This record gives sequence, C-alpha cells and structure tokens, in this order.
Amino acid sequence: MTAVIDPYAEAAPSRGLRFLPALNPLAKIAAPLPAMIALVFARDLATPLAFLVLAYAALLVGARLSGRMLGLLALAIPASVLVIGLGFSVWADAARIDQSVTVLQLGGWTLYGGALVTGFSTALRLGAIVALALVGGLTTTGPDLVRSLVQQLRVPYRIGYTALAAFRFVPRFGHELEIIRQAHRVRGAHGGRGPFAAAARWGGYVVPLLAGAIRHAERVALAMDARAFGAHSTRTERHLVPFRARDVVFVVAFWAASAALFVWAGATPLVG
Repeated sequence: MTAVIDPYAEAAPSRGLRFLPALNPLAKIAAPLPAMIALVFARDLATPLAFLVLAYAALLVGARLSGRMLGLLALAIPASVLVIGLGFSVWADAARIDQSVTVLQLGGWTLYGGALVTGFSTALRLGAIVALALVGGLTTTGPDLVRSLVQQLRVPYRIGYTALAAFRFVPRFGHELEIIRQAHRVRGAHGGRGPFAAAARWGGYVVPLLAGAIRHAERVALAMDARAFGAHSTRTERHLVPFRARDVVFVVAFWAASAALFVWAGATPLVG
C-alpha cells in the first residue's frame, strides 16, 4: 500500500543545503517581494532573465522538489515564456517599437526585432515574478504561513485559523469525492460513455458530496467551539514558527543579490 502523507503535518527537518523549508514563511515572502515589485517596471531583457536564474538557483539548491515541480520549472515556465513572448511580439504596435531590424516579413506584415524585445521582455518579467513567488510557495505549508502571520504580524487568530479551516476543506472534498466515485463504480451506477452519462455521474456526486460537506462543517464547528475558539483575544500555540537570525540573513542576502542584479542588468547590452 502507498503511504499517505499528511499535508498539514510539520515538515521533516531539511538536510544539507535544503534550507528553504526551515526558514520562516514571512522571510520567504519578504525576500523576493521588492524584486517582484521592481520587475513590474523593468523594460529590458537582462533584468527579468537575471532574476529568473536567481529564482531557479534558489529553488534547485534550497528546496526539495518533486518530479512534478521539476517538470514545472523545466518545461511549464519556459514554454509559457516562449508562447507569451511570441504572442506579445506578434501583437506589438509597430509604430511604438524599434524598426531598425527586420526578423520576418510575410506579405504586408513585418516582424521587427523591437517587437521581439518587447514581447519577450514582458514574458520574461511574468516568468521571473512567478519563479520568485515559487521560492516561498513551493517550500511553505499553509499552517506554517498562518502561524507566522498570527505570531509575527499579529493577525487576529480568528481570521487566520478560520481561513486555514476553510482552506483545509479543499483536500477533504477531493478525498470524499474520490470515495463517492469509487462507491458508484462498485455499484455500477451511472455507467456508460458520452456527455449524458458523464452529466448523470456528476449529478449523482452532488448530493452525497454536499451531505459530507455539511457533516464535516458541523464537526469543525463543534471542535472549534469545544476549544473556546474566539473566546479570548489571544491563544497559546503548540507549534511556534519563530523568526530567527537565519531568516534575517536570508532576507538581507536576497535583497543584496537583487540590488546587485539590478545594477548588473543596467550595465548590460540587453537593455531595451
């Protein structure tokens, strides 16, 4: 049997250079945030390309990535950059770009080098922003993020843990939906192929799924009420997510690297 991993359990201690899971979630948000904001205003190729490399280096060195995540980094993001870059290049206004270099000409339509620079600078900006967001997104669990928001930013726990409880409904619904589908399959309910059979199958999932959701919501409400949720302004925490010196070092180092990359990119010939 395949072992079921609890997605809300505490992460196992990282070994070696896999340092990102051990950092405070707020540090992994604060470190790339200035670069993500500054990239919105970048109009060259070198700046987003440099930050894309920085984000990939941080993820490959500091995170333990699954095969799916490696596929996302190796295939999905580069393919998205390529498609978006070509799309923006085709739709770029020829009157507002550099027309000194002609790349392709089909009849009365001309693709200029300035259009490619504009299109791919936009695509690289989007790819770099997504990659920087993944530095924290792929190495942070929802419970740890909520705990850090409550403990460090003093977000009211009524808001934080209520949002966390709502977020945990999603995998619960997925699990219950799979059980319902297996039960229907065993009983031979709503068999057949085609759109009508598929609609009948999904219609048969709705009522038991809603019934399970109501039962789960009642159990969550009773559990929160039994623990006096909301009765006091603060609560004690079983799991602490401290903001340590290594978090400060990571944020400062990432900010310094970001500033150095902006200076380097401004001196390269790839500036548009």
